[in-house]
Amino acid sequence: MRLRSGVFASSCLLVEVLGVALFLRGFFPVPVRSLPRREARGDPPAEPAPPGPGMVSNWTKIPPPLFKKVVVVLIDALRDDFVFGSKGEQFMPYTKQVIEKGTSYSFIAEAKPPTVTMPRIKALMTGSIPGFIDVIVNLNSPALLDDNLIWQAKTAGKRIIFYGDDTWVKLFPKHFVEYDGTTSFFVSDFTEVDDNVTRHLDRVFKREDWDLLILHYLGLDHIGHVTGPNSPLVGAKLREMDNILKKIHISLLSKEEASLPNLLVVCGDHGMSETGSHGGSSAGEVHTPLLFISSAFEKRSDPGYEHFKIAEKSHANWIKLYLEGNNSEILLNLGKKVLKQYLEALKTLSSSLSRQVAQYDMYSMMVGTVIIMEVLLLLFLSIPKALSSRAEFEVPLSLPLFSLLFYLVCLMLCAVHVIVCTSAESLCYFCSMSWFTAVGVMMLISALMCGILSAIAKIFENSRLPVKNPVVSSSGWSEIDVLILAGTVGHVLSLGASSFVEEEHQTWYFLINTLCLVLCQDLCRNNFLLKEYDPQHSTNVKQNFGEASEYKNMDIPAADNSKLGKTISSAEFIRGSDKWISLASPWIILICCRLLRSLNQTGVQWAHRPDFGHWLTSSEHKSELSFLAAVSLLMIFFLVQRRCSLVSKIAMALGLLGVYSYRAAIGNVIFPWQHDSKDISKGITEARFVYVFVLGIVFTGTKDLLKSQVISSDSSVKSTGLWEVYSGLVLLAALLFRPHNLPVLVFCLLIQTMMTKYIWRPLKFDAAQITIMHYWFGQAFFYFQGNSNGIATVDVSAGFVGLESYVEIPAIFFTAFATYAGPVLWAIHLLCYLSSEVSRNSAAVGHGCFCYALMRSLPVAVYIVLVTGLRYHLFIWSVFSPKLLYEGVHVFITATICLFFTAMDHNHSHKVQD
Repeated sequence: MRLRSGVFASSCLLVEVLGVALFLRGFFPVPVRSLPRREARGDPPAEPAPPGPGMVSNWTKIPPPLFKKVVVVLIDALRDDFVFGSKGEQFMPYTKQVIEKGTSYSFIAEAKPPTVTMPRIKALMTGSIPGFIDVIVNLNSPALLDDNLIWQAKTAGKRIIFYGDDTWVKLFPKHFVEYDGTTSFFVSDFTEVDDNVTRHLDRVFKREDWDLLILHYLGLDHIGHVTGPNSPLVGAKLREMDNILKKIHISLLSKEEASLPNLLVVCGDHGMSETGSHGGSSAGEVHTPLLFISSAFEKRSDPGYEHFKIAEKSHANWIKLYLEGNNSEILLNLGKKVLKQYLEALKTLSSSLSRQVAQYDMYSMMVGTVIIMEVLLLLFLSIPKALSSRAEFEVPLSLPLFSLLFYLVCLMLCAVHVIVCTSAESLCYFCSMSWFTAVGVMMLISALMCGILSAIAKIFENSRLPVKNPVVSSSGWSEIDVLILAGTVGHVLSLGASSFVEEEHQTWYFLINTLCLVLCQDLCRNNFLLKEYDPQHSTNVKQNFGEASEYKNMDIPAADNSKLGKTISSAEFIRGSDKWISLASPWIILICCRLLRSLNQTGVQWAHRPDFGHWLTSSEHKSELSFLAAVSLLMIFFLVQRRCSLVSKIAMALGLLGVYSYRAAIGNVIFPWQHDSKDISKGITEARFVYVFVLGIVFTGTKDLLKSQVISSDSSVKSTGLWEVYSGLVLLAALLFRPHNLPVLVFCLLIQTMMTKYIWRPLKFDAAQITIMHYWFGQAFFYFQGNSNGIATVDVSAGFVGLESYVEIPAIFFTAFATYAGPVLWAIHLLCYLSSEVSRNSAAVGHGCFCYALMRSLPVAVYIVLVTGLRYHLFIWSVFSPKLLYEGVHVFITATICLFFTAMDHNHSHKVQD
């Protein structure tokens, strides 16, 4: 069976997606359950084991309640400095007064990553650290079956009322006697989402038929996602929350009984980063206030607090002796005792939490790793054939599928599967699959292994055959080839260090800067040095620039000699100017990259430092941001429209106008005739107006692509169709990007244009080299957008542009596209470029698809092996795990892109050149 390179690469990536999914399911552990599953059936909990000799059980004796009514107010994304810092003094005066002078205990709670809402609710209610897999299921929360406070309260006969984030309703579907849920994912709603909670308070506090009231306010979190923590909207929202807390506290005090007080608990599920997002482990994201407010605290002391005071006093005694210069043995023994107590407590807590969280499904991880490594090895062994002039090779399916080795390996793997699944003490996802599915995976692993052995045998067989008409190649490794190899290997090896993962953007910035310098050297050599040794080189360079020039189809009449001379001199002048522009282009690209680095600080070490993006998004510089957004949209139109049809040009112009109108509607930018932005809306109409033009442009391009594949074989029709699809994606990115990020899109288009016309065409790089350059720039632009390897930098607000309510599939698609817009746009541009180059071998698209798949498979395979070895590393959940999620999603996106490459390479088999 003969396969083209693109088809083979796409198939390998689809198999790799299966392996990555299995590994992720095994790596991210499911939290340990405190109770068996019987509570799901509504049965009462089993009693604990009978006490041993000398022990007394208090199971039948329920302790008396300490409080009559409890109100829990959870303010989503409430950072500790919003209460204890300057913002608290300015915008939450009543809460600050209660903390300083009232009867309360206040703490700074530390939330463990992932700092997203659903895992943090589970942590608050169960007292356990949630699994990192909860990040994935955060969008669709299943019912919580662990032992938790809500279930215990209901079992004890307490009547619970809930208003707020509907995540609680999904986690506890049958626990509330009354509830009113609001969606947590529609981040453009700042006001109604909280008003729907507050409107119930007057009615509830007049009633006595409840014991526990839970309120979850989402407005502050939504403001953070859209405008950031320094927005003036934050202060107004904090003042609103302070008034609500004052109202609740006064109502509880007015209904208190002398014997049984009430309790108000104020907390945040997580904090907020400097960009307004959350999910990572920065100080702003993990530090939240925790307040216990009750008149009971002035009458009786908390035993835990007293124990802390005793320990603090002992520690103070040691410090006092030390400062007095006491060097006796008493000081030494006291210090050892204090240190031992601290270390034993920390060791016990750490060990308990680690055992609970880090229960990896090693079997599923190993199966996924084997599939991924087999795919990578198969891709490596296929390089010579896949990158040949025909870009296709014979895949011997009969040998792997009908050989004795295949069945022996399959039987051995099935035996291992039976042994592992019957002897495993903990739950295993792969063992829970049906036997039909498990056997299918085993057959896939066996087929891949036989295919690898067959490819190795073929290589050895060919090496023994005598070579007919041997040709000695004079071409060695160029500087570009050395850089590509060294950069790829260096980047992959750097993934084993947590600091390099946190600051991965620095690696990509260094690689593309070095690439520009090497390209500058190649351009200088081709334009100056080689002319001295190669007389024909001057003609070749002129031809290359002539192909890249807009004047390559100039019609020169032969009748008029003077006009002919003028035309020739003009053409020579243009070619000369092209030469100097070409020589300057790497330096212009370096300047663009440096400007982009100043726009968004990312990573961990320098993320707190101010950048140009923060300056633009501040309320004082809205006019400057509006001007920059307008200029950027004009530049986008100028750079994109050159290869579009007239209809697509009009649609693009109207769509970009709609983008600005949408941002003006939601208050990000202003029109020149606006003096303020009081009339702020959700921009639903404006965003949907843009979506219509996005679909129209993509539909026009798809129509041309179908025409080129089915009716006409004209390559120009295909190139136009691809470019219009690309233009539609650019318009979608412009809509989803925040206004200060629009220059990223402009520089992306500008660099692509300059490299196409002044670098790639004159230097005649092959498809593999151009593919790797596209991949490198795509990775760099991923970070130029402000992304990092932490979850906090994901712009969730992009998933709700133009939506009135939360719709899962569009929200996930828009968020993923906005996050990976850089790599996606560079990949689609690669397809446009390779398809438009008529002078290239028709196998160029297949070569590009194969190299792109290989460049994505190599870091994923190595990183999965590294993460498996580092699974007990100190930073496994804060650094390595988020990066693993990014890699998994990127593999899925790359597989989709390669399928598109394969579809566009459909007619390759009819045009291959030997």
